[in-house]
Amino acid sequence: MHPNGQLPAYEWNFGDVNPPVHAWAVFRTFKIERKMYGRQDLDFLERVFQKLLLNFTWWVNRKDSSDKNVFEGGFLGLDNIGLFNRSEPLPTGGVLEQADSTGWMAFYSLTMLNIALELAKHRRIYEDIASKFFEHFLLISDAMTFRSGDDNVQSLWNEEDSFYYDAISYGGPWTQQLPIRSLVGLIPLYAVLTLEPELINKFPSFKRRVEWFIENKPDIAERNIASMKRRGKDDRLLLALVSKDRLVKILERMLDETEFLSEHGIRSMSKFHQDNPYSMDVDGQTYKVNYVPGDSDSSLFGGNSNWRGPIWLCVNFLLVESLLRFHMFYGDTLQVECPKGSGDYMHLGHVAEELQHRMQHLFARNDEGRRAVNAGSDLLDFDEHWKDNLWFHEFFDGDSGRGLGTSHQCGWTGLIAKIIHDTGINCRLPQTPRSPFAAASHYFDDIFSRSGRPRGSDRPSVRRSSTTRSIGNRSDFYSGDATPAASTVLDEDDESRGPSRAGSRRGSTAAPDNQDHVDSYVESQLQRVRSSASIATYEDEFETRADKENEQNGQS
Repeated sequence: MHPNGQLPAYEWNFGDVNPPVHAWAVFRTFKIERKMYGRQDLDFLERVFQKLLLNFTWWVNRKDSSDKNVFEGGFLGLDNIGLFNRSEPLPTGGVLEQADSTGWMAFYSLTMLNIALELAKHRRIYEDIASKFFEHFLLISDAMTFRSGDDNVQSLWNEEDSFYYDAISYGGPWTQQLPIRSLVGLIPLYAVLTLEPELINKFPSFKRRVEWFIENKPDIAERNIASMKRRGKDDRLLLALVSKDRLVKILERMLDETEFLSEHGIRSMSKFHQDNPYSMDVDGQTYKVNYVPGDSDSSLFGGNSNWRGPIWLCVNFLLVESLLRFHMFYGDTLQVECPKGSGDYMHLGHVAEELQHRMQHLFARNDEGRRAVNAGSDLLDFDEHWKDNLWFHEFFDGDSGRGLGTSHQCGWTGLIAKIIHDTGINCRLPQTPRSPFAAASHYFDDIFSRSGRPRGSDRPSVRRSSTTRSIGNRSDFYSGDATPAASTVLDEDDESRGPSRAGSRRGSTAAPDNQDHVDSYVESQLQRVRSSASIATYEDEFETRADKENEQNGQS
């Protein structure tokens, strides 16, 4: 990281910008370690959080040139998705205000808010930082629709098309939207966070700031946090960039097989542009965008990458997570038609599951024993030396599922393993009904159901490299439970001790082998599959929550 907070994009252009997903990755790593090893590394989370504060500030100062909470960003990993090369100045003049960049920053704000609330459980000073990101999110959310607080001044949302578009700003009120239906307009869905009801009351400073903001900025509050006044499933609260009405409208396009929805996931550009390309003439040169499901027909960024139609697992994975978060709030009360025109309506948990199944069909064998990713190759499908050695392609044809780009993209394409794990034995087979409504019980269980869900009585141990508590470390968050006194620290083995030097403990028992916890975790997952039990709950990987059940156990 540069001292000013910038993170380099890639080796041949350090100054370019990639999506700000680092906070999301850090928090997921923290929670996965907590689940698998039974401990939480707060030093790791806090150390990286401090660095990310610099990076967030860099984004706000450098990529919001007009201080309007509408961001530019540029490249953002979507090589040729736009009409112009987004890494260069526009040939039209003006500034490109990007729906994806603004959506990413709203996503960044909520993730940092989530991390701050997690840290605030142990160090109350982080409540103030959580308030900062709460306000950042609301201002960005407002700017996505209302440029300067005037209801009549549209920003990036197009009411007629019910979609988010990039826009060229020529200064003042003069803007021109670029009506291209692409992943750019779906990324705002990523910015969604549910808060458990008991969480807000545990943070009085954060709660007071939220209430102050609602009272003193009613124009922004009324437009953007209606959900704060309405409770959802299990009495949860919702922060989301898109309202319920806009969510339904966007999903209507996303789940349309003539637009975004393919046999193998969500396309990066709507198939609508196959017959309806968008073009613009600038100084005698024609710029055009059309639907290209396979290899790129553009020379941008070398021509070996294509975001004008193919399926990319990384962005599909985040869409699935977003749908699950929305489902945590709306539950069964919000149902949409999937696919559009099928007559089958399902809640967003089912929609997420359907997308996961479609992505799995990239690699699963069909009735003829072929995999879509292999593009009909007899060698790869049937040869005994090749048929079980899968290639993890960079992206996939938006129509056929054929593997494209580099054939060894084991990073984000490896997410298919997580998808398979989450859906487990309920994965839809090729011969089961195409539309899941009638056979939903065959392959789907609500992974966010809280009723009947067993929870352990022990909180994860706190892993810390220091032997003394930080200033502001709070002992009141888990009030009434077995939290040690202020002069003690929790080791990795969850033993209470005083602030003595590590290694000088007397009379302590040996720490359990971390591998034992991993073995237990793996065994529990295998047992779930063998017994056809419900899908394991992954709620803790998504959201910050106060563990009410643990608190009650500590009081009993």
